[in-house]
Amino acid sequence: MLKVGVLGAGHLGKIHLRLLQQSSNYELVGFYDENAEYAEKIATEFGYKRFDTIAKLIHAVDVVDIVTPTLSHYKCAKVSIKSGKHVFIEKPIATTVEEAEEIIALAKEYNVKGQVGHVERFNPAFTAVREQIENPMFIETHRLAEFNPRGTDVPVVLDLMIHDIDAILSVVKSKVKSVHASGVCVLSKSPDISNARIEFENGCVANITSSRISMKNMRKSRFFQKDAYISVDYLEKVCEVVKMKDAPKEEDLNGFEMILQNAEGERKQIYFNNPEVAPNNAILDELETFADAINNDTTPVVTLEDGTEALRVAYMIIDSMNENN
Repeated sequence: MLKVGVLGAGHLGKIHLRLLQQSSNYELVGFYDENAEYAEKIATEFGYKRFDTIAKLIHAVDVVDIVTPTLSHYKCAKVSIKSGKHVFIEKPIATTVEEAEEIIALAKEYNVKGQVGHVERFNPAFTAVREQIENPMFIETHRLAEFNPRGTDVPVVLDLMIHDIDAILSVVKSKVKSVHASGVCVLSKSPDISNARIEFENGCVANITSSRISMKNMRKSRFFQKDAYISVDYLEKVCEVVKMKDAPKEEDLNGFEMILQNAEGERKQIYFNNPEVAPNNAILDELETFADAINNDTTPVVTLEDGTEALRVAYMIIDSMNENN
């Protein structure tokens, strides 16, 4: 079992602590949180061992799980990697692309593995259709959340939209060509709602909308590709695959097929192929797969490079918003 320690015991940190304690791949050694009074409360309430310095925790573990505010990701990752420890870093990987690139360089220099917490990659609705998403040419996503003061220290792009940016980059095998975006500050000093249009070199277009001031929560993506439409509801954990193929001859029809005919007279049959969505805990899955990558010396599912590329595109969107506002 890998010895693991958690840096940061806030809302998400507490979830990581609970799941790591349940895991058969990890031995939870303890945690560190800079708020000593709060940390003592967590230690007393849940029985986790509390470390009074980051250095002591890092020294005691094989893996450091960084669930601190984004501003401290780089500092925590740097000291962990230089101590020869593998690092799991919550998204976004760092505050700036330059910090993220240095984390990558340090991980290579000290020969440690790193994974970024882009949890939607492990959402069962997404994993159920992941292999069927082939060369999508138009993608539309909506990630809407009710207002929560937690996370408003960063623009909605880094808070919410980055989930969809990472998922899109994982299925579009092409470089970003251009970005056009707009955003509005409603309650926060940084944009609370944003829309971005990403054009890729292969012609694919992604239209992404994120809001943290909505009346209801929504997390949906739609992928359009040749002869197929695939929808993913990350919130409800359901997916739908609608495919088209050449329609059979009239004499072979049984009367129950859905047939469409275009202006040129070409006939297509519509059929549904909805894969089963197996229930899971996506956060536990991402932590377990990282343990597998360490133990088997394989590439993590969401690499440090993946996290950096998502951050790079997020800042392209933020820069475009600033130009247009």
